[in-house]
Amino acid sequence: MIEKLREYFDEMVVYKDLKKSNFFSALSLPSFLRDWLLKKFENEDGKFDIEEVSSFIHEYLPKKDEWISIKNRIIVENERVKFLTKISVDINIKNQEITFALPDFGLTNRETIIESDVWYQCKDELVKGKETWGVVELGYRLPDEELKIPGRIKLVSFTDFCPYSVDLDYYKETRAQFNIKEWIDIILGAIDYNADGYADEHEKLTMLTRLLPFVEKRLNLIELAPKGTGKSYLFGRVSKFGWLSSGGVMSRAKMFYDISKRTPGLVCGNDFIALDEVQTISFTDVDEMRAALKGYMESGVFTVGNYEGTADSGIILLGNISKGNMDEYKSMFSELPSAFHESALIDRFHGFIKGWDIPRMHDDLKISGWALNSEYFCTIMHLLREDASYRAIVDQLIVVPDHADTRDTEAVKRITTSYLKLLFPQVRSAEDVDIREFQMYCLRPAAKMRQIIKKQLGILDIEFKGKDVPVFSVRKTSNED
Repeated sequence: MIEKLREYFDEMVVYKDLKKSNFFSALSLPSFLRDWLLKKFENEDGKFDIEEVSSFIHEYLPKKDEWISIKNRIIVENERVKFLTKISVDINIKNQEITFALPDFGLTNRETIIESDVWYQCKDELVKGKETWGVVELGYRLPDEELKIPGRIKLVSFTDFCPYSVDLDYYKETRAQFNIKEWIDIILGAIDYNADGYADEHEKLTMLTRLLPFVEKRLNLIELAPKGTGKSYLFGRVSKFGWLSSGGVMSRAKMFYDISKRTPGLVCGNDFIALDEVQTISFTDVDEMRAALKGYMESGVFTVGNYEGTADSGIILLGNISKGNMDEYKSMFSELPSAFHESALIDRFHGFIKGWDIPRMHDDLKISGWALNSEYFCTIMHLLREDASYRAIVDQLIVVPDHADTRDTEAVKRITTSYLKLLFPQVRSAEDVDIREFQMYCLRPAAKMRQIIKKQLGILDIEFKGKDVPVFSVRKTSNED
């Protein structure tokens, strides 16, 4: 399979040796950034010069505590400084002034400027999303006391982080060269896991369930798992398009919209918001946050004051669970914060991930071999979110029984669509779908994930007691007749 993977995906395959090499693990780089470096410096045998990579990292990947030194070089020494980071831009409506921020270093729009000639050179890259990764070159625009113009850090140039274009159609077509078991192993390798380290396919698929919010808009999930199963790593280190928040205080302003700053919150511009260690998260106003979450998770729309916004980010709750409570028939959600003890809010979560079916991380689960570049794969997953054709296929295939609960139907269809995108991206119509595989790998797992939510709702609220997810069937296609 490795030969076939390298043949079809060519430059998008890198050699990852997480089991033996401590070089990258010591740097604590996210997977997409590590694989970008591997792609840049590895030879065709998967080997790289550690000194060469170290030199690049030292020059282009400064740590946060080096920011004062960087500002000194730019402002006092009048140097131009280049480094790799994520950047966001803003255009002032009143005066057409274009500014930027570097969130990782605390540099705000009030301290910066992008002059018009630079903007026209790099605007196509900078307007792609809320934040963009790339190599920024910074300089200083001196203050002018007569004109009362303050000094600003200016953007001199910008080079996009992704030096290649991603061909989504090629990715879809190439999937057809692999069977489902091979493809599952390929995806695991793309997110840094060694497929041979898992006991069976069920463990593998439970792990891959974590990726569903990466490929589907506004997919809301809850996962409770023992410690050490890699929740934080997957949601926080694999993709540059999501946001992981660990513990602490969360406010409506931070999540949705800050009225005082007039800035959109985390749900705007991220593919998902994962609330890790959810038991330790507190909300500034529980009722306010609960109401905002219910409205947003239902429709993708939120209202804060006079501001109405829309977003596509999924909401993911991640929590550790005691061994005695790892049972879908017990009251598992009692371990969640009180904000999530309301059935109307829990009903808006589409599915539940049984994290205890994922093995605790050990060395044999770390990838050591050729695998898809994580940076490439996370971009593919991000692009798949925009493809509505998979939902159309699911709508055509699934037969909804009479009087089925609308939220159950939507949840099962949405999770089924996510599985279809992740595992069978090559399908272009209902006729392309293998019905047996569709039922086994998409529909049945989706119904089971929703059923756990339904059981927990029955424990929380007598109104839901005894109510199960409808039994969905699959409509035959012309190629099945």
